[in-house]
Amino acid sequence: MGETKSKMEAHEFRKETLGPLWRSVVSDAALIATAVHDGHEVRPDVAEQLSLPEPDRLREEDPYTGAWTAVAQTRVVARRSRFEVDLNRPREKAVYRTPADAWGLRVWRAEPGEPLIRDSLEQYDAFYRHVHGVLTAAARRHGAFVVFDLHSYNHRREGTADPPADPATNPEVNIGTASMDRARWAPVVDRFIADLRQFDFRGRHLDVRENVKFGGGHFSRWIHKQFPDSGCALAIEFKKFFMDEWSGALNPDEHQAIVAALRSTVPGVLEEVSRIARG
Repeated sequence: MGETKSKMEAHEFRKETLGPLWRSVVSDAALIATAVHDGHEVRPDVAEQLSLPEPDRLREEDPYTGAWTAVAQTRVVARRSRFEVDLNRPREKAVYRTPADAWGLRVWRAEPGEPLIRDSLEQYDAFYRHVHGVLTAAARRHGAFVVFDLHSYNHRREGTADPPADPATNPEVNIGTASMDRARWAPVVDRFIADLRQFDFRGRHLDVRENVKFGGGHFSRWIHKQFPDSGCALAIEFKKFFMDEWSGALNPDEHQAIVAALRSTVPGVLEEVSRIARG
């Protein structure tokens, strides 16, 4: 193509949005990167009611994942904590009400009142309206699009002094594809996994597997339901090997290597989704 960009790669505009729950940069790209659990802030009325200590809250969030969205021209990153409202849960489960909703953690001093829940769900609805508009525009422009739904997960729940979770069932990168039409999107999924595995990750190769730890959450399921023919959402979960999940301390070299690894997959993913759109 020389200097001529394909339809799938063109970026003709850029619009930044700051919503109550999210910040976004929207272009005319076919790749969208999201980090719906990156946020740590909570609004004042929520903070007053929370009983969960801040370090415990941070441990269950996905800190530093927002930076990974830089691999895409269009990106949406949560500003607020999942303990205010969880954007990767169905609406009726988006506000944790009992310890059973939150890994046994006691989140609230008392049962959250209906005004607090209502305000949280109004913002949840606004987020999904915003994303629906972003994805609708991408589908109309390109015929098909890919979402990198970026997350991280804990693997040292017993503490730093104890062995980490068994690597056999805890891959470094888990790709969740359970809610998609796997046959339709196989070229995209297979290319993404192959390219990520082949990347030289600081002198080694990442352990990348599909649907071992997670099949993908509500956000990716919602995308596949709303855009069954045009939307391919890859729920990408990195094990927290790039940070200390207990203290929150980051290993910047590992973190930046993840950015580079994700960026290496972009040309192949765009190539495959373009073929599907044309076909």
